[in-house]
Amino acid sequence: MSLRINDVAPDFTAPSTEGEIRFHDWLGDSYGIIFSHPRDFTPVCTTEFGAVAQLVPEFEKRNTKVLGVSVDSLEDHGKWKRDIEQVAGVPADFAMIDDRDLTVAKAYDMLPAEYYLPAEGRTPAHSATVRSVFIIGPDKKIRLTMTYPMSIGRNFAEILRALDAVRKTDGVPIATPANWVPGQDVIVALALDDKAAAERYGPLDIKLPYLRFARDPA
Repeated sequence: MSLRINDVAPDFTAPSTEGEIRFHDWLGDSYGIIFSHPRDFTPVCTTEFGAVAQLVPEFEKRNTKVLGVSVDSLEDHGKWKRDIEQVAGVPADFAMIDDRDLTVAKAYDMLPAEYYLPAEGRTPAHSATVRSVFIIGPDKKIRLTMTYPMSIGRNFAEILRALDAVRKTDGVPIATPANWVPGQDVIVALALDDKAAAERYGPLDIKLPYLRFARDPA
């Protein structure tokens, strides 16, 4: 069964470029982003890991740990990190796990549909991890998922924006509208009536009885 929003993220133990990781312990009280990719030394993956390397300071500001999942070995990861640094211009200072036995890929249902076909006629492409993303809260519950096919590189600016939205709305009665970025107005949940909403968030911009905006709470 595939994972759903608010499921507890599967715990696992795996070797990584930063030593053995027990995922829930490693995450601690941080947010986490798990992202998988098909193979080391492949073109799209190199650009993606380069993008993550450049964003490490932004993730750190947001109390967020990032973890790359690959079916390749730690030895390969170490060699590939040099290529990533060459492309990105910064070191790849985040953990990458060795998932050659597909333990994490299976637990998080990161494999394409063809993986579940009979082995006869199945090619390596059929069992390569797809480009999955999971944003996980400090309570170890899944807040957001994204899945891309192997041929399409992810937009990590959008992943960062989504992380900001998750953190902004976590546990409070607000939501973010389409295309929201930090600093823009937010939507007040219907759990609050107009008076309670205004007392909590200040003057409301009421577009419709069920669509009420307030300033982004700092």
